[in-house]
Amino acid sequence: MGDAPQDGAAISDDDLKDVINNAAVSDAGDANAAGAQTSDAETGAQSDPLTAMIAERDALKDQLLRALAETENMRRRSEREAETARKYGHTQFARDLVGAVDNLARALASAPEEKSSLDESVQSLLTGIELSWTEIQSVIEKHGVRQINPLGEKFDYNFHQAMFEVPTNDQPPGMVLEVVQHGYALHDRLLRPAMVGVSKAADNADTVSAEKQ
Repeated sequence: MGDAPQDGAAISDDDLKDVINNAAVSDAGDANAAGAQTSDAETGAQSDPLTAMIAERDALKDQLLRALAETENMRRRSEREAETARKYGHTQFARDLVGAVDNLARALASAPEEKSSLDESVQSLLTGIELSWTEIQSVIEKHGVRQINPLGEKFDYNFHQAMFEVPTNDQPPGMVLEVVQHGYALHDRLLRPAMVGVSKAADNADTVSAEKQ
C-alpha cells in the first residue's frame, strides 16, 4: 500500500501545544476582563452619592430607634424604682413602730372595763391612751401598715408562724384556732408574722381521751 497524498504541511506536536496554550491564555484574559468589569460596576455603585446617603440614613435611623428604646426602658425602670421607694421606703421604721403599738395595746387591754370607780386622773390617762391608740391606728393604716389577725382563717405560711398545733375534729386541718400575737404587713410585704395555733386532725387516742374527760 502506498503513502496517502498530503494536501498541506504536516502539524508537529510542538505546534499543537502552542495553539492550546495560546487558547488558554486568551480565555484567562477574557475572564479577567469580565471580573474587572464587575468590580468596576460595584465600585461605581459604592461611590454613588445617593446610595451612600441612603446607607447613612438607615444607620442613623437604627441608632435613633435604639436610643429611644433605651430611654423608654430607663424611664420605666425609674418609675418602678420610685414607686417601690414610695411604698416601702419606710419599711424599717414601720417594723420598729409595731412593737410600740403592741405595748400600747397591752396597756389598754390591762385597763378595767368599768372606769367609773377609778380616780379622775386615771380615767383621764386612760382616755388619752385610747385617743392616742385610735390616732396611731389611723395613721399607720394611712401609710399602708395593716394588722394581721387571722383567727378562723386558713394558715398561710407567708404571713403566719405556727407556734403549736391543736388536735381537733371540729375544724379542718390547717385552720388558725388561736392568735398568740398579731402580725403586721406593709402593703403586701410582711413586717412581722402572726404567731398562731393551728388545727390538726385528731388521732383515735386523742379522741378517746377527750371523750373520757
